[in-house]
Amino acid sequence: MSKAWQQRLADARADRQQANRWRTRQGVENSTLGFAGNDYLGLAQDPRVCEAQAAGARRYGAGAGASHLVSGHLTVHDALEEGLARWTGRERALLFSTGYMANLGVLQALADRHTAIFQDRLNHASLIDGAALSDARSRRFHHRDAIDLESLLARSECTHKLVVSDGVFSMDGDIADIATLVEASQQHNAWLMIDDAHGVGVLGDNGSGCVASTWSSTEVPILVGTLGKALGTAGAFVAGDAELIEHLIQFSRSYIYTTAQPPAIAAATLKALEIVQSEPELRAQLNANIAYFRREALLLGLPLSDSVTPIQPLILGDEVRTLRWAAQLQQRGIHVGAIRPPTVPSGEARLRITLNAGHTRDHIDQLLAALTTCQREEAMCLTHA
Repeated sequence: MSKAWQQRLADARADRQQANRWRTRQGVENSTLGFAGNDYLGLAQDPRVCEAQAAGARRYGAGAGASHLVSGHLTVHDALEEGLARWTGRERALLFSTGYMANLGVLQALADRHTAIFQDRLNHASLIDGAALSDARSRRFHHRDAIDLESLLARSECTHKLVVSDGVFSMDGDIADIATLVEASQQHNAWLMIDDAHGVGVLGDNGSGCVASTWSSTEVPILVGTLGKALGTAGAFVAGDAELIEHLIQFSRSYIYTTAQPPAIAAATLKALEIVQSEPELRAQLNANIAYFRREALLLGLPLSDSVTPIQPLILGDEVRTLRWAAQLQQRGIHVGAIRPPTVPSGEARLRITLNAGHTRDHIDQLLAALTTCQREEAMCLTHA
């Protein structure tokens, strides 16, 4: 590596470390009590899902071996796409290898320099990046601010307008105002795209998310969901009318030029989809866990955000404080995500606590006790400072 490149990398590293924003991967042990993942229904560890994946590998092999348009699209992929379309009330669905690739693929395939994209300011990075890659004119409206969105839409002279929002916001846990987004989009002849990655499996009728059971493809033409969160596997899908799906098959580069989802993953997801629809008690348990944690945390005076989803952020403000609390929890065998800028705005570093259906009351009590200890030790340090 040249000295110039070495210096560039060293400077970037030093800047991020100085700001307490350097990230490290953690090899999480099975003995660690986890409140950081997105396996909201506990299906990633469900023996039925694991056996379906093993059986799928025995039948179809470990990998697809090629892209969907060459020879990698198998009958199990067809079955999963059909099941996802029925679940979300859409005409068709299309599988992608990851949620990031799905969002990049949709925006790149649909938008060009004649398109204006309007995004919620707190949208996931994949949506922001997808807009940047598309050549479209891109504007970001204030979080869940219908007035700001209306103003931007009214001023746009673009022929094609696309409004894009997360369904459930991944760092805050709040839910988009879909009704307002639908109304604004239809008033200004715009299409609406909702990335319901953190809603599918958790919200709505049969766990179909915050969109599918209420809003048709006429109102929300583009629905994106992931398989690696509540469904416990990996990959993503886009659901909509047949014309949209055919367009993506022909023009979405992140679909065309990548190896298809491993067929064993598709088989596991089919089983997970069956469980989600037939066992509403999983969502009932998850909701009970959320309610219990929120009630007890608020009684303790913990700085919770206003979220009714499994994502329960504790806004601690600065990076040093957030890292300290996360380390103290880790010492007690509890893993919680320490989220810092640039993932969240400056001054809004947080512990991103996520609950799942597999957590017991004892698990949650352990977390609450550890958070109380962090709170008490911090107050003692301030007293003696």
